[in-house]
Amino acid sequence: MSQNKISQKNINWELVAVNPNSKNWNWKDLFCFWGVNIQSIIGFSLIASLYIIYDLSFFVVFFGTIIGSILVYFFSNLIGMPSQKYGLPFATLLRSSLGYNGASFFGFLRSLVGIFMFGIQTYFLSKAISYLIRILFFTYDKSILDKDIFLTFLLGLNLIDWVSLFICLVFQIYIFSKGMLYNRKIINFSAIFVYSGMLFFLIFILLSDVKLTVNAFTELLNFKNFIDYSNLIPMITVAGTMFAYFSIIIISFGDFSRYIKSEKELKFGNFSLLINLLLFSLFAVFIVSGSDVFLKQQFNDIERIFTNPTDIIGKFNNLQITITVLFFIIVASASTNLIANFIPSQYSLINFKPKSFSIKSVSYIIGLFGLLIAIFWPTLLSQIGILSFIDTFGSFFGPITGIMIVNYYIINNSTINVKDIHSISHESSFYFSKGWHLKGVYSIIIGFIFSSSTIWNSNLMFLQSYSWIIGAFVAGFVYYLLAKK
Repeated sequence: MSQNKISQKNINWELVAVNPNSKNWNWKDLFCFWGVNIQSIIGFSLIASLYIIYDLSFFVVFFGTIIGSILVYFFSNLIGMPSQKYGLPFATLLRSSLGYNGASFFGFLRSLVGIFMFGIQTYFLSKAISYLIRILFFTYDKSILDKDIFLTFLLGLNLIDWVSLFICLVFQIYIFSKGMLYNRKIINFSAIFVYSGMLFFLIFILLSDVKLTVNAFTELLNFKNFIDYSNLIPMITVAGTMFAYFSIIIISFGDFSRYIKSEKELKFGNFSLLINLLLFSLFAVFIVSGSDVFLKQQFNDIERIFTNPTDIIGKFNNLQITITVLFFIIVASASTNLIANFIPSQYSLINFKPKSFSIKSVSYIIGLFGLLIAIFWPTLLSQIGILSFIDTFGSFFGPITGIMIVNYYIINNSTINVKDIHSISHESSFYFSKGWHLKGVYSIIIGFIFSSSTIWNSNLMFLQSYSWIIGAFVAGFVYYLLAKK
């Protein structure tokens, strides 16, 4: 390739089509992928709360969850098939809809959200590590934690917290920056490991009192008033809540689907999301309801149901169980951080400066800013309502996905000019207006107005769970009207 042609290319080898020999993911890998996505403390608490805390029929939540997973399945297939076919990540495919400059800018928004959430997740992950360190010190010497060195705080963190945070960060950057082939091993190991841990914890709770724990679970299976029109709104709400939980991963699902062998494996693997939700829901509900019975036998002053696994193990007063469950929580949290935040941020940052960045360099950038976010999260960021602004940035994700789907399937008839997608020449079919596809940008802004209004308009907040879908449909429809020939 001549020097002149190279200068006309927006090339980075992480963003080009995957080598066919590397497209070795199958439906089993996607089963583990979706398993990791839901195997988090947030996912556990969310599902347990829906089934147990709120005054809803078990089957209302059950079918609402199924509806939500079907929506995720539908959009994941639509956004995943182009990447599977051409082996391109989300950030590269976005160029066909927005131009190379438009893709760099809006892809950068995805990386900002990912980095911020990576920092928050890292902070909470480090707390689990700090618990293990405290347990280790306490078992060695019960008075060691009372020493002044451990009672001195800086930015809300003491020495153990700081050490845990750096251990957590270095560990994640080291293993997450090795590339997708290695990350696949992490994902598969984590999914099976965490399910094994949940089975272990379930058996432990069940054996504490089989009759009482089984009765507690069967009491949830209430068919009363299941077929009732009044259940329709709660069911739709549950479906929206489950969809909103997974929505952050849909936009960048192409970063993973590009490695899948075939479209058949893609669709079958995405269907495993439903299996994962049912399996994880059974584990979560049984563990929470069973542990509630067990704890109320031990303590008379417990008035609420614990749905957070760290709260549950904190009440069991069993050191071996606590240590074991903390290890499972660490693995689950780290792997979720990898899929939902780290990998999407890597590709989007590389696309922002394709000729300058590599997997290693962007990993260090993510780590640096993630560290700053984790440090200032407890004392500053968590106090100023910054998550509302992050949700606002996330309101771009639905509209971006909407125009990508319409552009690929309707405007371009399921084809992409792979040669032009890396070109910055004015002769490229994706050059548009100096690298900006203004019709796509206008469509995203209009979709964003609708989706973000569910966050900032108090009269529309009841639609917040569906903000992603609203933005996707509005932006997609506007883009179709503007871009159709």
